Amino acid sequence: MRSSISAALPGSNAVQPAPLGRLAALVATLALLGAAALPPLPLALASLAVGALSPAIAVAQTDLDAQTGADTMSGAAAGSAPRAAQAALERARELLAQNRAGEALDAIDAGLRSAPSDARLRFERGVILARTGRTDEAIAAFTELTQQFPELPEPHNNLAALHAERGELDAARAALEDALRAFPSYSLAHENLGDVQLRLAERAYQRAIDADASNRAAREKLALARELLGKVSAPAGSAPGAAAQPSSSSTAAH
Repeated sequence: MRSSISAALPGSNAVQPAPLGRLAALVATLALLGAAALPPLPLALASLAVGALSPAIAVAQTDLDAQTGADTMSGAAAGSAPRAAQAALERARELLAQNRAGEALDAIDAGLRSAPSDARLRFERGVILARTGRTDEAIAAFTELTQQFPELPEPHNNLAALHAERGELDAARAALEDALRAFPSYSLAHENLGDVQLRLAERAYQRAIDADASNRAAREKLALARELLGKVSAPAGSAPGAAAQPSSSSTAAH
């Protein structure tokens, strides 16, 4: 899930506090509109050296941490993947670069017939499944990888991205925590976890308001959380607070 969940704040690493007048307007808007849901938090899929991001999940190109990604994934398969598996992986990446995802999946499946335990091929298969909207199969693919190669952080990250896209925030948080147990300095997973925790905060504030409609403090915090979520969800270059839209074209990750 840089791989898995990430969607950095466009243009700045710092979050500016909302002026009091602006905060009052946000609270008033919430009172009128109720608990209007923001779009799903966009998360980025991890990839190997080339790979591809799913336009249904990712809104920005990401890079893998220098200490993880292709080198880690290759290490898991070192000494076991035959030349046929490497050739299949390279062919699949060529096809993905041409937006021929179906043929790329066929190439991966052909390689897996020769090397069914190759972690790189299986990871790439999960990425392609996610890219083509076969989410249930992608979740199953990444789940199997996390069980058989728990030391690899990227499958945990991508699993979290898919859960977050579905609004399954608790499952996404658990997957990211697993990624960080596997690789504590995995910067993207830390960033993604922050995004998920922000969405969890929004949910908690809303539940506080549901339990006590007069809880003004919770309303103010909810407004601020949603303002920040709007920025997190906005693609680079968009107006502040604009909702993120799925990309219309795939983006290669390096």
